[in-house]
Amino acid sequence: MPCGQPESGTAAPARYVVGVDVGSTVVKCHVYDRAAAVRGSSCRKVESLYPRPGWVELDPEVLWSQFVGVIKEAVQAAGLHMRQIAGLGISTQRGTFITWHKRTGKPFHNFISWRDLRSAELVNSWNKSLLLKAEEAAKKKNCCFGTVDTWLLYRLTKGSVYATDYSNASATGIFEPFTKCWNPTLCNLLSIPMSIYPPVKDTSFNFGSADSEIFGVPIPIMAMVADQQSAMFGECCFHPGDVKLTMGTGCFWNVNTGEHLFASRRGLYPLIGWKIGEEVVYLTEGCMSDIGTAIKWAQDINLFTSVDETEKMARSIVDSQGVCFVPGFQVSVNDPYLCASFMGLKPSTTRNHLVRAILESVAFRNKLLYDIIVKKVRIPLQTIRADGGVSNNGFVMQMTSDLINKKIEKPANADMSSLGAAFLAGLASGFWTDKEQLKKLRRIEAVFEPQKDSEEYRPAMDTWLQAMKCSLHW
Repeated sequence: MPCGQPESGTAAPARYVVGVDVGSTVVKCHVYDRAAAVRGSSCRKVESLYPRPGWVELDPEVLWSQFVGVIKEAVQAAGLHMRQIAGLGISTQRGTFITWHKRTGKPFHNFISWRDLRSAELVNSWNKSLLLKAEEAAKKKNCCFGTVDTWLLYRLTKGSVYATDYSNASATGIFEPFTKCWNPTLCNLLSIPMSIYPPVKDTSFNFGSADSEIFGVPIPIMAMVADQQSAMFGECCFHPGDVKLTMGTGCFWNVNTGEHLFASRRGLYPLIGWKIGEEVVYLTEGCMSDIGTAIKWAQDINLFTSVDETEKMARSIVDSQGVCFVPGFQVSVNDPYLCASFMGLKPSTTRNHLVRAILESVAFRNKLLYDIIVKKVRIPLQTIRADGGVSNNGFVMQMTSDLINKKIEKPANADMSSLGAAFLAGLASGFWTDKEQLKKLRRIEAVFEPQKDSEEYRPAMDTWLQAMKCSLHW
């Protein structure tokens, strides 16, 4: 049935919500019914641009086309028409930004990805040559700054709505989570005018409707949320001490700290999880790069054909035979010269050893970050819930559970960012009533409980830590 066409000329009841996740590698869309079951889906690969070494960009027109395309395809796959959509929730990658002319809507440049390494150059160049057009427009208050959510909202509403939400704003580094305002001191220091920043709205909120020319009918935009915070909401981590572990392109540990905001400390930093009415929920986050990136690289060089093979390959041998993998494809916060490498290679090393070493490195890094969280976040940790593509790997999940000596739950659907956006949109539209109802909709596929004493991994982890030291300051 064509999208946007009513059945037999009658208006269909609004009975579904749509959750879109605009991630770093893919744009996904799911259509959910009242039981939070997926009725239709679509997915498109995000095409990143690499104009220079270390630069990562996205073409805004291509991203817009992919975004609209997956929504139309998912609704069509569900056998529905657009009139049946009660609301749209949008989850987006964080920190990726663009600037455009307020009057014409024309971008001054491509999206600059959160994975881009030119941040220092951007700061130094704001008043020089890199963004001269944006600077001139900013002086005349004709420049708009936006993360992916803001740009999509602007396009969906044909320029009539310019806004972001608290979760996305807090992840820019320019928004002060303590005062819940754009930081004037930082902007003044960087010579960035305050006029370029969008108004900040609640996460679960009626942002307006998509123009009817886009989907055939106006669709209410009922939530905008940053991807990690969205996954947290999708996992129903609503209580202080609840922990969410996302293992996708990168790896993110998030702890719900309730109404308490913890200052940054040793690799951990505070974020606003979501704001719904008077409720503001804060998170503490720690992250690691090169999780899914490293696995995708291994696939690209033909260490395996399908990621589904990797768990079996790792379990087919008793250990990695002393082989260690050091991830370092992206710049490390602690050491920008960290070198990605395999160490401990031998004539007897096989693909299985290499794959196992890559997967072990994920679990070892999970252990390091978890230990920091336990030490620095003075809130008793409760349930740990995992999501993201790498959470489908039972070897990584079991080894992580063993190392941290905690139970880890894995949901039936690992696309938690899409579900979180849908949950938030559903609450704003009245599709669902409250968070208690959402908790009853959770479906757990597997529970990983510790099976080995973490000390059994000590020799292997010590060897891996030594390999990490050898790769520093390359």
